[in-house]
Amino acid sequence: MPQMLALVLLLIILYLGDIVSTRTKAWIPSVFVCAVLFLVGYWTFFPSDIVARAGIPSVVAVMFMYLLIVNMGTLLSVKELLRQWKTILISLAGIVGIITVAFFVGYLFFDFNTIIVAIPPLVGGIVSAIIMANGASEAGLPDLAVFAIIIYVMQGFVGYPLTSIMLKREGRRVLKEYHEGRWNVDTVQKSQLDIQHAVLSDETPMPRLFEKIPAQYNSSYFIFLRIAIVGLLAYFVSEISKPIVTINSFVLCLLFGVIASSFGFLERHPLKKAGGFGLTVMGLMLFVFDTLSRATPEMLVRLIMPLVVFILAAVVGMCIFSIIVGRLLKVSKEMAFSIALTALYGFPADYIITNEVINSLTNNPKEREVLISHMLASMLIGGFISVTIVSVFLAGIMINMIVGPLTH
Repeated sequence: MPQMLALVLLLIILYLGDIVSTRTKAWIPSVFVCAVLFLVGYWTFFPSDIVARAGIPSVVAVMFMYLLIVNMGTLLSVKELLRQWKTILISLAGIVGIITVAFFVGYLFFDFNTIIVAIPPLVGGIVSAIIMANGASEAGLPDLAVFAIIIYVMQGFVGYPLTSIMLKREGRRVLKEYHEGRWNVDTVQKSQLDIQHAVLSDETPMPRLFEKIPAQYNSSYFIFLRIAIVGLLAYFVSEISKPIVTINSFVLCLLFGVIASSFGFLERHPLKKAGGFGLTVMGLMLFVFDTLSRATPEMLVRLIMPLVVFILAAVVGMCIFSIIVGRLLKVSKEMAFSIALTALYGFPADYIITNEVINSLTNNPKEREVLISHMLASMLIGGFISVTIVSVFLAGIMINMIVGPLTH
């Protein structure tokens, strides 16, 4: 198959996934549509290395991972996170719930490797799924490599509708209190609009360390160079620390991205400013679905039971733990559960779902402002905590816990 034909076929699949997701308002996740089409392709006429033929071999995908995770780190600010301490505690409680119940249920029904591979994708998104899939592949466990990707593909089916239901109930409660004159906008809620702007804005001023350099010298190459330097530092620190402690370089990329942004070495969302964000995400999405080339119909049948069990265990765990912590912090159970559920999909789905709910509840500008200030920033921060931060750390730790098959 020629390279450009392979690329066109893969991009058609990604675009069809987007169309279905848009038409169904994300109730049918784009990753599910893409996964089904990839499986059909692999089981019919796709060569098993179609992603590499299209121009995304594993070495390129790893480069994209370094760039994307550093970029993810720049989206976080310690000061903004501290203002959202209640949201952070609820999100962390949901993650503890996922780990606790998944370990308990997994111990009853499945082996240790299955539990270890399942948890990081349940807590996060594409990055943790890729890390665990690669770890399982390197350990000689192809079934579990596919399992990590299947969890990532399927968990949105539970997360999207549950979040929509919870947020609609929360929104109706807030509007009722607002109309009755009992709704108070405190300083934390007012500051949430600032957080939303920082996360979603296209404004990317010159970083503080380089503000004296004329703007015309801040080319795409200079931005990519600075991102790559941060990724290189993460790699070196990971290698140097190996005799003492094993730290996954991707975990350090996230940490160093936060530091680089805080000290003014990188701007917010540098990949977007350099025009490389879309290409990076496209490459990683294709790399994710490349794992499905090893999936056979028989393998998928074997994976159905653990898939259903672990996703249900995750939802039960995050529900119980987030509601308990939410009650202690005087946050409604609907809002607390919604924040925890962001672990199942993260950004941009949390942004899309919240906006869809607000649009369905009111067209009044004042009411919209009340709902946005109450819900949107909490959902965004919840997703960043679980998907962007904790899931990458968990994957970096748990990838070292995978035990390869015994050899005789």
